Formats: sequence, structure tokens, C-alpha cells
Amino acid sequence: MKLLDKTTNPAFTSYFFNDDRPASKKMTVTGIFIKSMLSICIMFIISIGIWKLYSEGNDIKWYSMGGMLATIIISIIISVRQHWAHILVPLYAIAKGFFLGATTAYVHARFPEFPYQAIGITMTTFLVVLLLYQTRIIVVTKKLRSVIITAVTSIFVIYIISWILGFFGIKVFIWGTSWPAIIFNVIAVVFASLSLLLDFDYIERHKNKSPKYKEWLATWGLLVTLVWLYVEVLRLMRKLAIRF
Repeated sequence: MKLLDKTTNPAFTSYFFNDDRPASKKMTVTGIFIKSMLSICIMFIISIGIWKLYSEGNDIKWYSMGGMLATIIISIIISVRQHWAHILVPLYAIAKGFFLGATTAYVHARFPEFPYQAIGITMTTFLVVLLLYQTRIIVVTKKLRSVIITAVTSIFVIYIISWILGFFGIKVFIWGTSWPAIIFNVIAVVFASLSLLLDFDYIERHKNKSPKYKEWLATWGLLVTLVWLYVEVLRLMRKLAIRF
């Protein structure tokens, strides 16, 4: 696979977008926008429902774990059954809503304003990065792609290793509130933001070329990036609040 066609997001790899079969309708930015807004609304509604359950004293731990497991399974299915994306992506949004709802409910209980601020920061970052990309203040070059891909892959590997070690009772520094943990979180936020550049670039290079149904795959890719950015921002805010 050529570096030019790589991205930090699994939904934007050549595997998903290299489709030479003729199609009467093509992927458009408007279509991706509409589907993304619909998916975000689904996640928001589900999250509000989980918050309400938590406020009523219900145990929502299984909603978080179930949502996380469901998103992993759905993502795997999407990767091998692309034509089911119009069904699987909304299901992914529902599962992600359960995960985010439970995750943010715990933070909201101790820091009531943090979830709203994290959402604001995520949306602002999205718009700023989009503006920087559209005005070509930041140009997505081959070297920039390489740096972002390498950094995000490293972050992902660290998270996986720390998650595995957690089963053996070994606590990795990234989950604490030490300065190294905070710095790691800052780096994760920065590269989660920069990965949006690759998503925008890949969509632009494939709009009006790929089949219409792949708008759902592009939507899935953007959701993965936005949720990652939101979670990293929320985690960083929580660490800073506890430490200071």
C-alpha cells in the first residue's frame, strides 16, 4: 500500500475506497455531512439516556463495557462487509452512545461542566482544522502523513499494551495524573486533531469518485476520529483537575 493512501483511520484505507466498479451515484461531501450529523445525533440521544439512568442511581458499568465491545465487533464486521455499512454505522453510533454516555456520566458526576466543555473543544478543533485544511494553511504532504501515521500508531500500541498489562494488575503510567501521563495525553490530543487532516484529505481525493454507499464508511471514519479526540480531551481535563 502506498503511503499516499494510508491514514490513521481504518475507514480511510485503500481497502475501503479502491472500487473500480461503475456506479451511477458517487460519494459526496454533502452526503457525508448529513450522515455524520445523523450519527452524532444518535450518539447524543443515547448518551443523554445513559446519563439519566446514572442520575437515577442505576449501575451503568455494563453499558460502558458493552458499548465498547459492540463498537469493536461492529468495526470488524464493517471491515469485511462494506455494503452493510448503511445498517452497521447507525448501530455503531448507538453502541458508541452507550460507551460515551457511561464514560462521561462518571466524569460529569465529579466535574459537571467537563463533558460540555470537552464537546465544545472537540467541535471547535474540528472546525479549526477544517479551516486550516481548506485554506491550505496546512498542506497534507507525504512527510506530514508519515509523521502522523507513525505517532498515532505508536499511541495505539501503547494503549493496547497498557490495557493488556492491566489484566495482570500492572498499572501503566499513562492512566495516572503524573506529568508523564499528562504529557502523553497532550500528545494524544494533538495527534487526534492532526489525524482529521488526513481524513479531510482522503475524502477530498475520493469525492465524486467512489460509490455512494461509501459515504457511510467515510462517516464511520470521521466518527472514530471525533470520538477519540473527545475522549482524549475529557481525559486530559480530568487529569489536570485532579492534579491541580
